[in-house]
Amino acid sequence: LSKKIAAGSTHLVIDIPVGTSAKVRHMRDALALRKLFEYVADCLGLFVQVIVTDGRQPVGRGIGPVLEARDVMQVLENDPEAPSDLRQKALRLAGRVIEFDPDVRGGDGFDIARDILDSGRALAKMESIIEAQGRQEQRFEPGALVREVVAESAGTVIAIDNYQMARIARLAGAPMDKEAGVDLLKKLGDTVDKGEILYRVHARFRADFDFAKALVSQDNGYRIGTKDEVPDIFAEF
Repeated sequence: LSKKIAAGSTHLVIDIPVGTSAKVRHMRDALALRKLFEYVADCLGLFVQVIVTDGRQPVGRGIGPVLEARDVMQVLENDPEAPSDLRQKALRLAGRVIEFDPDVRGGDGFDIARDILDSGRALAKMESIIEAQGRQEQRFEPGALVREVVAESAGTVIAIDNYQMARIARLAGAPMDKEAGVDLLKKLGDTVDKGEILYRVHARFRADFDFAKALVSQDNGYRIGTKDEVPDIFAEF
């Protein structure tokens, strides 16, 4: 909060994802943290809305700079291949920010945000920000060293370990190496066949690639079971 105030912020939306492998793992902890944020913000004269969201799995498909940038640009470009969970979360959070405007009724923010995105105005603003900061001329692609991780059995994806997936991406070289990371092909609730690809690990350097592969061999971060074992979503509020 002190950093936001130092940057001149007066209004702030804070997202607290809750999940068994997220940084905040229990709803009671999320609620306690929310109260603490609200208390400190009130003391500092900062208007804050704290939202508890579903953190059962990574949002989007990419973990790592190039892969995450791809996801973001797909959403901004209204690409049919854009990850729907990232699009929906972005719209919900943007909607909350828009509703800071006293002339916007509560609940209308989402629709306004969706119109801004669908009309191309969000992409145009991103392009103007890129131009102002200096467009990157060098093109980056996911690392050429690729390990495809497959399902060991048929069934339904019932868990994705956020922490383990982040560790795999880091060992592959992310975020220091822009081309490294993990590209998720299957998400919670998806049905998979034995041998079907769950995700790809990308790396640029052999040493990083070998470290990431070794960690995948210990635990690939996915659990396959039956559809009724998929955990309930954490209600957002």
